[in-house]
Amino acid sequence: MHARDYADAEDSGDILYIVHSHPDVPARPSEGDRVACEASGLPWYIVSVIKDAHGRPQIAGDAILEPQGYIAPLEGRSFVHGVLDCWALCRDWYAQEWGLDLPNPDRPDNWWNDGHSDLYTSNLADAGFRILGPDEPMQRGDLILMQIRSKNGVPNHAGIYLGDGLMLHHMYGRLSRKETYGGYWREMTRLVARHAEARA
Repeated sequence: MHARDYADAEDSGDILYIVHSHPDVPARPSEGDRVACEASGLPWYIVSVIKDAHGRPQIAGDAILEPQGYIAPLEGRSFVHGVLDCWALCRDWYAQEWGLDLPNPDRPDNWWNDGHSDLYTSNLADAGFRILGPDEPMQRGDLILMQIRSKNGVPNHAGIYLGDGLMLHHMYGRLSRKETYGGYWREMTRLVARHAEARA
């Protein structure tokens, strides 16, 4: 749901719960559902919808998900763009490790190919980061911004440098993981930034 549509719904009255469908799969909450439910602070009503023998949609089951304090693990989380993606992983790392609350901008799918958006570098200073100079050594907690097949020519993938040549990141369609920072990832790096509250 677009943020503007959600705001319009709030202007119309109190939002009591979120209704969410699972086409062709059970109404079992996914990891993305659990994280989004926590962020909304509202109960989620999940409906499984399948096609009957004539191709018509029918309800196959339902479930209610309540906020319970769920926090996705930093490693091994599934990918859901805008909910559990590379920026969400970075935000969660900074929150858990350093107690920082970084901005969480709206991230429409394919923003990096729309011909104008530059989601990361345009917001760095406001989020408390400064870009490292070419001779400054990296340290734990530095933000790595990479460009992976972006038609806009801007960084569209973020990771956290963990020290000892490792980074934590979350690629589209994969589980989040630690990985050696070098080779392809270093080649795709466009800038490294350090937060004003960095702790070596």
